[in-house]
Amino acid sequence: MTSTAPDAPEGPDVPAVSMQSLGDVAVVGNGTVGALIDSQGRYVWGCLPHLAADPAFCTLLNPVTPDQGFCEIELEGMARSHQRYLPNTAVLVTTLEAEDGSAIEVTDFSPRFRRWDRLYHPVMFIRRIRPIAGAPRVRIRVRPLAEWGARVPDRTSGSHHIRWVLTDTTLRLTTDARVPLVERELPFVLDRPVTLVLGPDETLNTSVESFAREAYDRTVDYWQSWSRSLSIPFEWQEAVIRAAITLKLCQYEGTGAIVAALTTSIPESADSGRNWDYRYCWLRDAAFVVRALNQLGATKSMEEFLGYIYTLASGIGEMQPVYGIHFEGTLSEIDEPNLRGYRNMGPVRSGNLAFQQKQHDVYGSVVLASTHLFFDQRLTTPGDGAAFEQLERAGELAYQLYDQPDAGLWEFRGREGVHTYSSVMCWVAADRLARIATRLEQPKQSQLWRSRADEMRERILAEAFDPTVGAIMETWGGTRLDASTLVLADLGFIQADDSRFLGTLDAVEKQLKRGEYVFRYIDADDFGEPHTSFNLCTFWYIDALARVGRIDEARELFNNMLERRNSLGLLSEDIDPRTGELWGNFPQTYSMVGIIQSAMRLSKPWEAHS
Repeated sequence: MTSTAPDAPEGPDVPAVSMQSLGDVAVVGNGTVGALIDSQGRYVWGCLPHLAADPAFCTLLNPVTPDQGFCEIELEGMARSHQRYLPNTAVLVTTLEAEDGSAIEVTDFSPRFRRWDRLYHPVMFIRRIRPIAGAPRVRIRVRPLAEWGARVPDRTSGSHHIRWVLTDTTLRLTTDARVPLVERELPFVLDRPVTLVLGPDETLNTSVESFAREAYDRTVDYWQSWSRSLSIPFEWQEAVIRAAITLKLCQYEGTGAIVAALTTSIPESADSGRNWDYRYCWLRDAAFVVRALNQLGATKSMEEFLGYIYTLASGIGEMQPVYGIHFEGTLSEIDEPNLRGYRNMGPVRSGNLAFQQKQHDVYGSVVLASTHLFFDQRLTTPGDGAAFEQLERAGELAYQLYDQPDAGLWEFRGREGVHTYSSVMCWVAADRLARIATRLEQPKQSQLWRSRADEMRERILAEAFDPTVGAIMETWGGTRLDASTLVLADLGFIQADDSRFLGTLDAVEKQLKRGEYVFRYIDADDFGEPHTSFNLCTFWYIDALARVGRIDEARELFNNMLERRNSLGLLSEDIDPRTGELWGNFPQTYSMVGIIQSAMRLSKPWEAHS
């Protein structure tokens, strides 16, 4: 795996390789679409016309149809490549160098900027290609697929464009390169800059170059201005900014939904069958994202997500743990036979059966994500009595269900129990509602919710704490440990110096920690014993260490996690503790949240260096 030292803004030179690896994959996007680009500047994943749509670019998951599902700028005789993001942006620059010394630079981005008093974020990728050394010979190859790799789309062309009829949209390439050279994939000497605009089937009202130049300038300005608005820690600034931008790319602008990752079916470990579609909005995951961005002062994401939540929750009773980005409640899980899978490790799945599960922590997640709304005076539309009443409906369900079995946050498919994390998140709903009621000067409701929160906390501790182990267990009366108990102090459920939390930390260290990484759990589940650590759990462990005063250990582990980021500063869901290799869907919002939260907790204060 290629990695960077902590806070390194650029990746090392990467030799050309045939084995796809998350260690050398970058992300571009704009909140409508997103794409993964490998070290050779090839689009290997990208769904159109939105984040959860059919993947037109899908070579990351090895289509059965050979040599299809990508967009690349092929440099003849390529020997090495190098990638970097423009500082504080989602604009990627890839340099390709040939054996004869010739070289090109490819700049990739999706437009995102203010236009006509609203945010412009079209279904569009822009590629700007320019020669930087010698007389490079290139081939432009654009080969999308449709229907999950089952169909090579019909293609037509005009004097300055090529069109592909995909599943849910028509993709149009508008270019100032000679169209026959692109259409026939003929090599040519790149003696001038060339621009590719991959977007909707619409005619540009200006030249390709001028459109792309303006979009580039305004997109760079947008991201750099957004980054300047963040309240970042003194240390690890680059890591935090990259994490924040990546989280923003995972929020769908159309509705405010936040996807767990941009991909599907990258296995949690080799040949494990733990291949899931993460291109949906888990309310729990999204709440973590909102909390992390709120810490940085990026409250707009919270407001947009809450709009999604309130639309979703209007008029319904019990809530699902996960929904589609367009509020879909049914996410039927289908094996897609025309994609072999990451490194041929199938199956590839679309949809996710987790939508059918009971996961009671969802109610606490909704209230927790909303709490900031009632206390931050910077917000233009702060929380009011009507919003509080809507949240109380979630609180009522939390109170009813906190002692009932569910599938838990790890979404076990073969067992249920009264999961401690779910119970504590139900307590969070009651606790935060009490605080909000106090803020709104509603003493009767404040007293009601405080009484319920105290009742729930006493019962949870009595049922979940095992005095023989000296730890809070995964389930009420259970015998298994779960790393999610490490977050209980962060949620305010228990003090970090409480002997029960200290005992839990000690037990997790002894049983769930492997080297410098922490597993969610170690017992066999529906797919056997897990073989990779879960990155967010390692960050929870780092947070717990800091809370109990073991700062030096926490900083050392945090720096190790930063070294595990790939060459562009990104993390997936899991790490193989034996090799340090990244596994699981990518980029994983949970993992990027962990970077932000740990950096904010561990950084030395600005005042110490002013």
